[in-house]
Amino acid sequence: MSWAGPEDSLLSTSLASYLDKKLLVLLRDGRKLLGLLRSFDQFANVVLEGACERVIVGDLYCDIPLGLYVIRGENVVLIGELELNKEELPPHMTLVPEAEIKRAQKAERDASELKGSMRKRMEFLDFD
Repeated sequence: MSWAGPEDSLLSTSLASYLDKKLLVLLRDGRKLLGLLRSFDQFANVVLEGACERVIVGDLYCDIPLGLYVIRGENVVLIGELELNKEELPPHMTLVPEAEIKRAQKAERDASELKGSMRKRMEFLDFD
């Protein structure tokens, strides 16, 4: 299922070269998942082992463990390889517990909703 035979003329564009490597998978809804690629199919459905969701809010981040994770190919926007033993974040980022990142996400979402509602109230001014 996850390997290509000699008849596969698109081997260089296949996910086969990423098997057993650490990947970052960007999903259509904006989530970022990290894990080891264990399997895939022709629809880009992928199986990640030791997967976690990386949540970033400002300078804070948290890796929420998910375990073995199956991702439907239609939700995949981007797949990129990460170095297995190297931390990929800038040094100014701060690791926080899951509860704290959830609070930060909610505050960011509330601020965004407030900004959207204020913009709607101001539409009558027609700044254009």
